[in-house]
Amino acid sequence: MAAAVTARSRGLTVLLLDENAGPGGQVHRGIEHRAAKDEQDADGAKLAAALRSSAVETRFRATLWAVEPGGKVFWSEEGAARSAVAGRILLCTGATERPLPIPGWTLPGVMTVGAAQIALKTAGLKPQGDVWIAGQGPLLWLYAKQAVEAGGRLAGIVDLSHGIPPAALRHLPRALMAPGYLLKGLAWQRRVKRAGVRVIHAEEIRAEGEGRLARIVVDGTEHAADLLLLHDGVVPNTQITRAIPGCAHDWDAVQACWKPRLDAWGNTTAEGVMVAGDGGGIGGARAAAHAGRLAALEAARALGRMTEDQRNAEAGTERLALNRQLAARPFLDALFPPRPVTAIPDETIICRCEEVTAGKVREAVTLGCLGSNQTKAFTRTGMGPCQGRVCGPVVHAVIAAARGVDPAQVDPFRTRFPTKPLTLGELAALAE
Repeated sequence: MAAAVTARSRGLTVLLLDENAGPGGQVHRGIEHRAAKDEQDADGAKLAAALRSSAVETRFRATLWAVEPGGKVFWSEEGAARSAVAGRILLCTGATERPLPIPGWTLPGVMTVGAAQIALKTAGLKPQGDVWIAGQGPLLWLYAKQAVEAGGRLAGIVDLSHGIPPAALRHLPRALMAPGYLLKGLAWQRRVKRAGVRVIHAEEIRAEGEGRLARIVVDGTEHAADLLLLHDGVVPNTQITRAIPGCAHDWDAVQACWKPRLDAWGNTTAEGVMVAGDGGGIGGARAAAHAGRLAALEAARALGRMTEDQRNAEAGTERLALNRQLAARPFLDALFPPRPVTAIPDETIICRCEEVTAGKVREAVTLGCLGSNQTKAFTRTGMGPCQGRVCGPVVHAVIAAARGVDPAQVDPFRTRFPTKPLTLGELAALAE
């Protein structure tokens, strides 16, 4: 939203393709149809209003599924595939939740925190009954706070984090330069605890039930459960960028994920393709907006609407604001490292589509499998409908751990277009 409005204000013709039903993405989802309750909601409402009042051409429920060299994009909308050619492409794919495979996580009644947040924001679905949240990270506490403020009930939170690790302490002084994130997180925790939500600090959790979730077992103790929400942080959504020829990606050892190689303006190594927001590295909603505006200014320069000096002069305020928003990220990343995959039992399914267990992937490594793409031949891992979106990070981590090598030495799943399911009917519409 921020990028589109900024680019249009600099004289560019802008087409915005959004898979959702309206503006807002994940953080500001449904913001036009609900009252703003905090600063984050106010930010979203302001952005959505600016987009609606701009001359940006917006297409909602538009699913992008291919990007070709030369700036050609393909998407599906209202049952038909469409295409357009752009002088500059800016991908704002956001983040996706890192999977948290535990025994029983494929049972009906086990979801992710992100999915529950979507249900809360779009349909007003509030947790009721024996609802548990398990995992770690800021989104866990944000959803818990949002749920109790909406009148929902939580049986408890199973906190799988381990306090403040020594690696995080060295980043604390920088984080305190912009204490807003930390104070906000502490406020979320206080609000949840004041609501009487039980918090259990634990090492292990498993979901059990006959045909659907009935209970969770936390460090050997059983608790009745109707719904279990899992979360282990978020990673950049690189499904599209990894399918673009010439778009290089690097391993981020801090965030433990792959992300596209970007310069300071959001340019990738693929000509004419840019990335802004969490799709290029996790930074949060406000950081994403600043990055979007910077990318829009760079697009205007690249397309001849402003000089380099003009771009730099206008970018100064946005650059300072972006750096301020990112000040706490190293601390947060070190505070919530992903759960070690060595704790995943062999019998636990990690590829839900093809029902492949962690043990099967480890066995493939002993047979000579070196990377994620080879596991497709050994086990069919990553070949289901999600095309590795869900299982990709954990499969990559299991292989690296089983091989005993740096994760940067293990190739991730190679994605190909179309990156989303495409019907023959949609494809045939291109002929029209």
